[in-house]
This record gives sequence, structure tokens and C-alpha cells, in this order.
Amino acid sequence: MRSRARSATGMTTRRGFLRRTARTATAMAMAAVASRSSAQQTAQPLISSIDKVVLRHGRDGSGPTWFHPRACLVPGASGATVFMTLQTISGSDYYGPVHWMTTNDLGKNWTDPRPVPALGRVKQSNGSEEGVCDVVPQWHAATQTVLAMGHNVYYSGPRFSADQPPRWPVYSVWCDGLWGPRRKLEWHDPRGAFIYTNNCGQRIVLPNGDMLLALSYGRAKNQPRRVSGAVCSFDGETLAVKQVGEEITHEQDRGLLEPSLVRHGDRFLLTIRAEDNRGYVCASEDGLKWAPKQPWTWEDGEPLAMSTTQQHWLAHSDALFLVYTRRDASNVNVPRWRAPVWIAQVNTQSLRLIRATERVVLPLVGDGVNAPDDVAFSGNFHPVNVSPHEAWVTDGQILPKHGYRGDLLLARIRWKAPDDPWK
Repeated sequence: MRSRARSATGMTTRRGFLRRTARTATAMAMAAVASRSSAQQTAQPLISSIDKVVLRHGRDGSGPTWFHPRACLVPGASGATVFMTLQTISGSDYYGPVHWMTTNDLGKNWTDPRPVPALGRVKQSNGSEEGVCDVVPQWHAATQTVLAMGHNVYYSGPRFSADQPPRWPVYSVWCDGLWGPRRKLEWHDPRGAFIYTNNCGQRIVLPNGDMLLALSYGRAKNQPRRVSGAVCSFDGETLAVKQVGEEITHEQDRGLLEPSLVRHGDRFLLTIRAEDNRGYVCASEDGLKWAPKQPWTWEDGEPLAMSTTQQHWLAHSDALFLVYTRRDASNVNVPRWRAPVWIAQVNTQSLRLIRATERVVLPLVGDGVNAPDDVAFSGNFHPVNVSPHEAWVTDGQILPKHGYRGDLLLARIRWKAPDDPWK
């Protein structure tokens, strides 16, 4: 246990506060489930506006390029804080130590990025370094902590190591302004001998305080990865696997990667990156046993062309949205079609996208047909709800052909109708 001096009275007060917070979080979750289960499957004009904000300049070379920006909301007696983890990038999959920063005024002002002590570089006996990347922070109300989890990665000098040793989830816990030690999520299953990870994935805190996440894993480097749901206990310090569900398989290339979860109505939904120009979605009643996956399509059945990039969920009490990248006439020569970033409402019965609701979240800047090298890539974005009236998508853009320069961006999505669970 981390040592913190607290009086007996303080501990009693805190325990009472934790119990009240846990009850409130459970009530909000139940209200969200009830509201979302009754949502109409029509194209609701819920998005009022989308504005792009530059949080840190890097494209012009005036500062470092910040990448993997992901945020969560931390409630507080004097108002909510938005808590973001991020790290620099200076080459292909070559990241600096994980940092964190916060805002108390909905993104108008931010603290300067500070290193997360436990999520830096660690020297290895062979001269390489073990880093951490793909971190996602998440508020855990029952323990009043932020769980920041990514996975380990190895570097040889100024580059990504071509021969990566086994990899696994790595996390650190923030509480009362202090960071805990670097920890590994243990999973002693031979199916994850080469890699098992929840990198970049959206997770769900269950009403009892357990965590539901999705693992992508492989036994060997050349084996296509599978995905399974996993229920984990979390006591504010240690995350532990309790149960792993059935496998979702895909035999093409590296298989299934970077799965993200959401709860909508009485079902869990999972969106998964793949490498066959498709993204996939499937549904479950318990997060462990899944219906057959299906590719993301429009309502008429036309599939979306997605080139090995992430998709993530943005939930509103009246609808569910997907945030993604895809092929379009404007980006045909941009590698992996990694700009612009789009959003569309999901028909939660058919698990198809409603074409009439599609909007650009972060626009393509430049000419994606004739000058694609000058178009900044997106694709490592993250949605977060920050108030009853506003949600964000954060993204770190990069220009690989121009020294990996890029800006740290935030898209403000304003709702026409408030998000009911916030009332």
C-alpha cells in the first residue's frame, strides 16, 4: 500500500464520501442504461456545432509534438477536472515518457504537461529501454482514483526495436495528487505469450466497481490476434483479471487490434480495428460472450473502407455515436486515410451507421489527393464527455514526412439536447 498520513476522522470521512460517490455513480449508470435503451433509431440532430481548438502548437516547430492525448473527467466538490495523459512522438512508434495535464475550466486553461513518474523509460540489461505507450486514463469513482493504463514497448537507441520482446498492459494509479508505482496486469495464459493488451481501448466501470475491458492477444508474432472481454477487479491500487470470455477471431494479417467498449441499453458493444480495410462491431449481453462480429457499414449495407485505424465510441443519453477515419474522395492518397476524423450516429439495433448524421470532427488540412505528404495524420484520437452540453475528441496530429511535427488538438462537440445522466 502507498503510505499516506491520514487521521482516523479523515479516513472515516473519506470512506463515507467513497460510499456516497459509488452510490451516485451506480445511479447515474442505471439512468444512462434506461435512457439509452429507449433511444429512437432515427437520425436525431443532436450535434449543434463542432469547433477545433489547438491546445499545443508543434506543426510550426515551435514546440514538441504531443501524441496519444486521452482524457477523463474527475468529479470534485469544487467542480470537475478534466485529466489528460499524453506523450511526445519523434519517429515511427517512437514515444517519449508519459505526461499528464489538467484543466478546471473546460479546456480554456491547462496546466503544463508533467511526467508521470512510473510511466517513463526503464533501462534493460541488453541496453534497450522499456517505455509505455497507448495510455488511456479512467476515473474510478468507488476508489476516487484515476487508472492510467497502456502497454509496454521497447526501444533500441533512437528507434522502435524491430524485435519486440513479449508485451503486456502497464498501468499506474493517480490518487490525491500522487502517482503510484508502475504495475503489470498479470494474465498467465499461453494465448498471450507474445502480446496481450488493452492499448488505446475504452473500458467500462461496472456498478460493483469491477472493470470490463477487452484484450487483444497473440501466442506468437505471426499469429493473428484474437479479442476477448475480461472482467477485472480494481481496489484503487491493483488491477486483477477475474474472468476472460470467449474468443473473437479474424485470420487476416495481424487479426484484431485496439478494441473499445461501450455499454448501451442492456448490451455491451465492441468496436475493433482490423487490417482488411474494415472495422468490426459486435454485441454482448455480459461482455464475455459475443454475437458474430460484422463490418461497419452504412444502413444500406455499403461497407466503410477503413485502413487499420481505430474507432471509438461517444455516448449521449439519446443516441450513440462512432468516431472513426475512412476512405473518402478528399483523402485517397493520404496513407491509411488518416484524415479527416469523422463522427456518425449508430443505429443500435442494426449496428450500422446512419449516413445522414455523418459530420467531420477534425478536418483534413491540405490536399489529400495531390499533396498528401503535407496532410497531418490523425487516428489516435479519444472521445470524452465533459459536461451535459459538450463532449470532446482529442487528437495528436503528425507529419511523418516533415519530422513528425504536429499540433495537439481538441474538437468541441456541442449538443442540441443535454446529456441526461449529467442532470
